[in-house]
Amino acid sequence: MIKDFIGNTPLSRNDYLSKRYKTNILIKEEYYNPGKSSKDRAAWFMVEDAIKKNKIVEGGTFVEASSGNTGISIALIAKKLGYKAKIFVSSSCSDEKIELLQSYGAEVEPCDNSNGLHVFNSTQYLAQSYSANHPNTYFTNQYYNSNNIRAHYKTTGPEIWDQTNGEVTHVLVGVGTGGSISGLGRFLKERKKTVKIWGVEPLNSVYKLYMNNIPIPDEDIRFDAIEGIGRTFIPGAFDKNAVDHIFQISKEKTINMAQLFREETNQLLGFSSAAVVAALDEFIESMSLKPDDQVVLFFPDHGNRYINKLYKNQKPIESITDNYNASI
Repeated sequence: MIKDFIGNTPLSRNDYLSKRYKTNILIKEEYYNPGKSSKDRAAWFMVEDAIKKNKIVEGGTFVEASSGNTGISIALIAKKLGYKAKIFVSSSCSDEKIELLQSYGAEVEPCDNSNGLHVFNSTQYLAQSYSANHPNTYFTNQYYNSNNIRAHYKTTGPEIWDQTNGEVTHVLVGVGTGGSISGLGRFLKERKKTVKIWGVEPLNSVYKLYMNNIPIPDEDIRFDAIEGIGRTFIPGAFDKNAVDHIFQISKEKTINMAQLFREETNQLLGFSSAAVVAALDEFIESMSLKPDDQVVLFFPDHGNRYINKLYKNQKPIESITDNYNASI
């Protein structure tokens, strides 16, 4: 059963980052999941729940609005269980992700934006509309599905706790739907009130406003296009009580950090993983980290899904990607 291979991903100390920032930097390597991203966790919980509650029968179609990774996870799991998938993706979705979706048999529907259920032509609006008008379909709705949070409360949080022997002091997580940070944050704060749960989003995204009790503007919001994180609305899958602070980082700084990390370590960061490292780099002084801290960086996917966006001008790329694929 595919669920037996989801989760229990490695947590590894990164010597380069630990030396650079003079503390213990640990990487939660979510690209060791079957679909090579953290979204396998939420996808399994959402799909399993729908099947158990008879919201869909075998041969039906799972529908999702996704920047790519959740869609890939749902398509993979659906195919393994005898279902189909239809994924509504935003225009910013990488070519590599679209190719993966299609390789898992998903029908891919490009959309103008991903600005929420109430915005016409958004991924969420069109996914919900499609499911409402077609029999034997189920819209997993990651932005408002409580199983998104539950997956990380039940799996990711406990893994980080056990892998650090309860010594984790900080976790940095890119914030997209909010499910990852909310779920693992809830669990870890129940175990250790002093742990700091920090989110990372692009410039002009709205989570920082929400955390500071500032109203979300009515006008069109355009945040830096860092794939996988950032929102123009606050999803139901985000729990502000599980989060201590939100850092904002620019797309330019994120790309520069991805390329620097590649040059220094010969490893490829995913887009939102690079944003997490970029935030660490930019705000390191205000973070006041101590040498004996245990700082977990949540890396939801691998850089081989962003070759054209982040690394196309850097060589050699092929050998790194091949080695990664061979290791999974």
